[in-house]
Amino acid sequence: MSARTRALTFAPAVVAPMLVVPMLVVLALVLAPRVAVAADAAPVGSGTAPAPKFAASGRTIRVPSDATTIQAGVDRARPGDLVLISPGVYHEAVSVTTKGIVLRGVDRNRTILDGDFKRDNGIEVSDADGVAIENLTARNYTENGFYWESVRGYRGSYLTAYRNGDYGIYAFDSQWGIFDHSYASGSPDSGFYIGQCNPCHAVITDVVSEYNELGYSGTNAGGDLLIVRSVFRNNRAGVVPNSLDSEKLSPQGHATIAGNLVVANGSTKAAQAAHEFFDIVYGVGIVVVGGSDNEIIRNRVVGNALIGIAIAPNPGLGATSYPATTNQVRDNFVSGSSLADLAVVLATPADGNCFAGNQFATSAPTHLEQLKPCEGVGVGDPNDGALAITRFIDPSTNPKGRVYKSTPIPRRQPNLAHAKTAKARPAGAPPKITMSAITRPS
Repeated sequence: MSARTRALTFAPAVVAPMLVVPMLVVLALVLAPRVAVAADAAPVGSGTAPAPKFAASGRTIRVPSDATTIQAGVDRARPGDLVLISPGVYHEAVSVTTKGIVLRGVDRNRTILDGDFKRDNGIEVSDADGVAIENLTARNYTENGFYWESVRGYRGSYLTAYRNGDYGIYAFDSQWGIFDHSYASGSPDSGFYIGQCNPCHAVITDVVSEYNELGYSGTNAGGDLLIVRSVFRNNRAGVVPNSLDSEKLSPQGHATIAGNLVVANGSTKAAQAAHEFFDIVYGVGIVVVGGSDNEIIRNRVVGNALIGIAIAPNPGLGATSYPATTNQVRDNFVSGSSLADLAVVLATPADGNCFAGNQFATSAPTHLEQLKPCEGVGVGDPNDGALAITRFIDPSTNPKGRVYKSTPIPRRQPNLAHAKTAKARPAGAPPKITMSAITRPS
């Protein structure tokens, strides 16, 4: 879920002790943060500052004619500048610390950063607000393709990230951002990730995520967070917002997942995490793990290996239990799931999760929309047809996936229009999304 968490939580505290003890030992190691952060540091992702505003300077630094490498171009840039990168394969890891600059490739499919499976991040933006990256490809990095950390204002547009060893396109502890018209595949964690922010003020839209362990993951991310009009297909699992105490700002909540096509997750061609614990939600299209007040509306969720849409608690891996409460699942089309199209794991009468207006064939518990309606009082037995949590505890029997280095190579992706001549547009507040205009995919 996060490079800092390195684990996925979908297991109960009520498992047999012989299984729980070794699992928790593993998780104690896996959940340890990769970067030490002062305990009293206020997360950027919880701030109240407005979105930044940077004006284009009109200056362009061309790579390689003005600067021989991307890093040299970035080092010369000042706020508002455009670093325009000609087609070629650039064997470098780029670090950005200057605010308000734009990095753009002339051709998305031919302007490529290559990590050669030995460099960590394609482009890493740290403590630099307002940086936009567009029309580039990053491949073969040991960690992430494109990565923003502790910033206000970020944008990743028309990006391709594939065969990277952790995440494809990734924002952590950041606010006021958007990922749009981008593609991510072959990550043994998630293709797209937004984590540790509330309010996030962030949008993921018009992206494609496939052949990853998780299509989208967001630990402790919510509050003005929209995941809309995108495709999550052929991953081990599709869309996975979640709560963990290994990152700040728990629990996760108040995200909207709408108008997406979530199909055929549970693929054996997808990258599989090195540790099998990531695979606990294998075969699920959309699953909220320990989150609250999320809306899952008007999605088409078809042909996922086990469950279409699921709501589940995180009942105690780590120091804290996180229930899943008051989530709404409405007006989705869900079909072709082998266990259940709709499911609540460990449902309770007081959890407040509700289902209405969905088209589906099977649910667990049975008659889920009558048991947990969004209006009125529910009727029925929550134990009738319920899924046993032990069904998900041991992922070792799941079909095996691939190592990330051998996942499929993507086809050519659409380019940003007028990439050579368009004016620089530093990142700021993402555009407003009109929810009423988002329809269920056909």
